[in-house]
Amino acid sequence: MSELTRRVLFSLVAAPIALGAIWYGDWALAALLAIAAAIAANEYFGIARAAGHEPFVGAGAALAGLVPIVLHARRLGLFTGDLAAIATVLLLVVFAAAIWRRWPGGRPLGAAATTAFGVAYTGVTLGYGYLLRYHPYAIGRAAGAALLALPLVLTWTSDIGAYFVGRALGRRKLIPAVSPGKTVAGAVGALVLCMIVAWAYQRWVLVPAATLALRPFVPSLAASGALIFGAIISIAAQVGDLAESLIKRESGVKDSSHLLPGHGGVLDRLDSLFFVLPVAYLVFDWLLIPALR
Repeated sequence: MSELTRRVLFSLVAAPIALGAIWYGDWALAALLAIAAAIAANEYFGIARAAGHEPFVGAGAALAGLVPIVLHARRLGLFTGDLAAIATVLLLVVFAAAIWRRWPGGRPLGAAATTAFGVAYTGVTLGYGYLLRYHPYAIGRAAGAALLALPLVLTWTSDIGAYFVGRALGRRKLIPAVSPGKTVAGAVGALVLCMIVAWAYQRWVLVPAATLALRPFVPSLAASGALIFGAIISIAAQVGDLAESLIKRESGVKDSSHLLPGHGGVLDRLDSLFFVLPVAYLVFDWLLIPALR
């Protein structure tokens, strides 16, 4: 079976599960994000170990997976703690554990840093997917699902645009030391295509979703705002892809794992989203809130 065939078959199974979780939201979305975060964190820690670090693999993966669950519990009112304070204390606990478990020969500073960063890089960033689904201006299931789906669609669009435009017109390499396959033409093509798709999505998906929600949260994202959003998301997606390529190159690893047929690991498939989701949440606030005042 060819790699392309494996990719297609896997996508036919995975895509309906992801779309169903996005539409349903609630515990289904939290569980999907938690599983993805825990696996991605475990793969990241494997890459870190290949680079000579000694992170707390089990504890770090568990903490990464716990982030979306905590966000879900907080939305339901089951948990009301100060998240910033809890995160700070957990960072200190990781550092303290490194002193006792990694000293003297286990490089405690590197252990604490790689563990904390791995949790933030995977669990915290994917948690913004849950926050986007329940954004304050996304009232109703259709609006929330449409809002979360937009950065996902744009990430996929950016990948497709970079690949095909790069193959057709790419001559000059973007950053060959990090990712030899990326070209300047592909990066520009991805950005332009994302802007076009963001504008079309705003006009033919978000506005109808807002109508179904009976609250005009999306019309505040004007055509110019959609174009800006598309450009920013494309940049974030491409930087996220390059960032994972960089850490793999440092560690001498080709794929984060072989878990997904034809796709490598979960970290390989979600590398762009780790950057896209928090950026999308922040940019939505910039573009939506001023227009609603």
